[in-house]
Parts: sequence; structure tokens; C-alpha cells
Amino acid sequence: MERKIKVLVAKIGLDGHDRGAKVVARALRDAGFEVIYTGIHQTPDMIVTAAIQEDVQAIGLSHLSGAHMTLFPKVLELLKAKGRGDILVIGGGIIPEPDKEKLYALGMAKIFGPGTLTQEIIDYLNSKFAEPKK
Repeated sequence: MERKIKVLVAKIGLDGHDRGAKVVARALRDAGFEVIYTGIHQTPDMIVTAAIQEDVQAIGLSHLSGAHMTLFPKVLELLKAKGRGDILVIGGGIIPEPDKEKLYALGMAKIFGPGTLTQEIIDYLNSKFAEPKK
């Protein structure tokens, strides 16, 4: 039996704009992923704790209020400190290109901007966790 890809989707920080995160969570679920949606106002520690407890393969962070350069790196740092740097971390939001490059250098796998088709996110995650051909 094939294991579903398990993804935690979280709204990090004080950003309360959760429509996009809910749309992505629903699209992933409809595409066959197992999705845990944590809701709004999640701290980096809450997200990392939930991701480890749920044994997810990926975390999708959503943030629109400008603190991405503080909050996203903190999630990456906590994952590494807890020995779970293997969890893929993607993000979404309004993030300037120079900040994207810095976040990639810190270990973010992919950042999706406004207007990204949900299929692009689905395809990206499927490509990252595809079973090797026999």
C-alpha cells in the first residue's frame, strides 16, 4: 500500500489572512495528500512540535504580514535543533525576491507567491516525494 504524502499547513505569526492557506490545504487533500491544518496565529515552536508529532514529510508555511525573515528561519532552525532537518519546508506569501534568495540559502525548499496555481504546489510536492522507478 502506497503511503500518502503528509503535509502540515500553518499560518505562522500574527497574520490572520488564512484564505490562501485553506485553499492550498483543501487542494492538497483533494489531490490525495494527508493534510494537517493548524489554523492561524501559530508560533514556530507550535508548528515544529505539531510537525514532529504528526510525522509529516513537509510543512507549508503561509505568511503575508512581513515577518517572514524572522519566522521562516526560526522554523528551519528549530527543525534542525530537534534533529528533523529532513522535513521539507515550503512557504507562501508576499515575499520579495531578495528575501526568497536568503530563505533558500537557509534551507527553504520552495516559496510560492500570490497567484500560484494549486496544481503547481501539488506537482512540486509530488516530484519531491515520488517513489523511485523500479
